[in-house]
Parts: sequence; structure tokens; C-alpha cells
Amino acid sequence: MVNLSLYSIKAVILLDAEGNRVLAKYYGSENTTLKEQKQFEKGLFDKTKRAQGEVILYDNQVVCYRSNIDVFFYVVGSMEENELILLSMLNAFYDAVSTLLRYQVEKRSVMDNLDLVILCLDETVDGGIILETDSNAIVSRVSRPRMDVVDIPFSEQTLLQAYQTAKDKFASQLLR
Repeated sequence: MVNLSLYSIKAVILLDAEGNRVLAKYYGSENTTLKEQKQFEKGLFDKTKRAQGEVILYDNQVVCYRSNIDVFFYVVGSMEENELILLSMLNAFYDAVSTLLRYQVEKRSVMDNLDLVILCLDETVDGGIILETDSNAIVSRVSRPRMDVVDIPFSEQTLLQAYQTAKDKFASQLLR
């Protein structure tokens, strides 16, 4: 009998072109040590760095992966997990990160905007449970404007809030 559970993600890992960790988040009750995690990531990278597929079975776990320039995105699930669900979560996370980084998904831009990438991951997966598979919804939650400044009329803002509002509006005009 199949064990049905909402906890479908065991780990989400981002590695660079040399196999070094950029971001890794492990979920579940298995308390693995940092050494075991690094060993798993090294073996996973060695197996997928030249491969052209999207789904592999590694260490009795289903791994969906995607690479771009010099960053590898991995989603790890249990052996019984549906690959299509893992792949849809991976694609939503990747597309959201790509949109937030203005389609420049490379190690440097990921490291410069690591806070946005982590927020994306937190909006996509929580404790191993997939929360969202729509990249547009993830992007809108992560890039939502600050409500504390936007809703206050300009004449009632503090000097710092007024300066920040003017700065944001000026920057948005320049980016058009």
C-alpha cells in the first residue's frame, strides 16, 4: 500500500558549476550531519553534471534537476514520490527565481540576491510540503511592495519614509 503524505520534498539544493553548495535546505525527520549532506551533494553533482535528463534515481531517492549556466537546481523526494509533482515544484521555483533575477540565473546573481531566492523557496516549500506551484503567485508574494510606506499619504510620512518612497518611485521611473 502506498503511504500518502503531504511531506513530499526531502531537500532542495542549489550547487554551482564545481559542485559547491550555494543553497541547501533539507526537510524531514532524518537528522543528517553536514558531512553526510556534503557527501550526498558531491555524489549527486558527479552523477548529473554531464547528464541531460531531468529525473534520476540516486541513493534510493527521486531527484529532479535543472541546470542553467553555472547553477544546478535539485529537488529530492522519496522513492515513492510522483516525479511529475517534484518536477512541477522545481519548475515553479526555477521560474520564480528566474523572474525575480530578471532572467539572469547564474551563481553571481543568485548570491547577490540570496535573500530573494530563499524567500522564493520558503514560499514554494514549507517543511517538505509543497505550498505553491504557480511561479507568478510566488513572485507576487516575494516582490510585494512594503505596505507600511505605500498606504500612508505622502504628507503624513516621516522624513525617512518620504525619502524612501521618493527614491523607490525615482528608481522605478528610471527602470522603465
